[in-house]
Amino acid sequence: MSAPEATNDELLNLLRLHLVNGIGPRHSQLLLDHFGSAAGVLAASLAQLEEVTGVGPKIAMSIAAAKLGRDAEIELEEANKLGVRLLRRGSADYPKAIERICDPPLLLYCRGDLRPQDELAVAIVGSRRCTVYGRQQAEKFATALARAGVTIVSGLARGIDAAAHQGAIAGGGRTIAVMGTGLAEIYPPEHRDLADQVATHGALLTEFKLHQTPHAGHFPQRNRIISGLSVAVVVIEAGRSSGALHTARHAMEQGREVLAVPGRIDSLASEGCHDLIRDGVTLIRHVDDILAAIGPLTKPISVASDSGETVHSLRELSLNEIERHILNLIGADPTLQDEIIFRSQMEPPRVLSTLTVLEMKRLIRRQPGGFFIRSPW
Repeated sequence: MSAPEATNDELLNLLRLHLVNGIGPRHSQLLLDHFGSAAGVLAASLAQLEEVTGVGPKIAMSIAAAKLGRDAEIELEEANKLGVRLLRRGSADYPKAIERICDPPLLLYCRGDLRPQDELAVAIVGSRRCTVYGRQQAEKFATALARAGVTIVSGLARGIDAAAHQGAIAGGGRTIAVMGTGLAEIYPPEHRDLADQVATHGALLTEFKLHQTPHAGHFPQRNRIISGLSVAVVVIEAGRSSGALHTARHAMEQGREVLAVPGRIDSLASEGCHDLIRDGVTLIRHVDDILAAIGPLTKPISVASDSGETVHSLRELSLNEIERHILNLIGADPTLQDEIIFRSQMEPPRVLSTLTVLEMKRLIRRQPGGFFIRSPW
């Protein structure tokens, strides 16, 4: 169940706590668990604050100072001017996938919009100094997945990230950029136009305050959100020191699928990908490999907010319009062949040939007596 929406005072108190230097997601949660609310944390004495694990005199003093200043009010006012919303953990608009990861942010800054269909998301990550081959592969996979209704997640960085966002937009799909800076400090600066496009076709997300400038430690930290938003992470051209490998490790810890695109066997740019493949990560050649590797979803997901169409397995996204139409006429309970033909409003030979294709793709099963059921996997 989602938490009730915060009042403005509650949101400001959460923001005051969020803006305290030295307090990350883990300390925030410990403080909230101990005092019950952000208001309770701010009302606590220095001695009471220092009773919480990891909170020393310096952080306690910073918390005490936070309730006296206007930093939170100024931050919220500027966020409103920039069209940025603050998503509170536990609220209806906070991504449920992120709530389930380790140390989820107390607040997320969001420019753009998040939709239920974004639950069906794949991250594409890789080197900032990619080759032409890497860029081509990132754009190709992102475009194909976007056309199939999959949201593309990446980090707005140079190289593979930028190519993934651009490919998703070119495919007419949705894309989410998880940033390691504040939303008022687009990085790299030459991606300001790309950031605007991403916000129009999806969302910009960050856990950092509006004017947080680039900091080396923040980019690995944001990678847990990139993987957390996704059902799978595709790694393209990652060297052995690439930050993309941090995202892959987060994905493994979070139970997400990790997939890797091979490069030339002597390519230093793809050494990290080759190591992943050697260690058992699935090798990806084309988009059908991604759909097959992910397999069944834990629950059906809507692929289009206006059509009401849902998918149970990512393999369904490779179907053409007629195949998907016929498949959606078949459920877990046996459906008679004649009923499928009648409900399809199509010529019987076309329906029968499509049923054969769906059976060959293991999406449906033929039952005795001319019945069909949808495969559970």
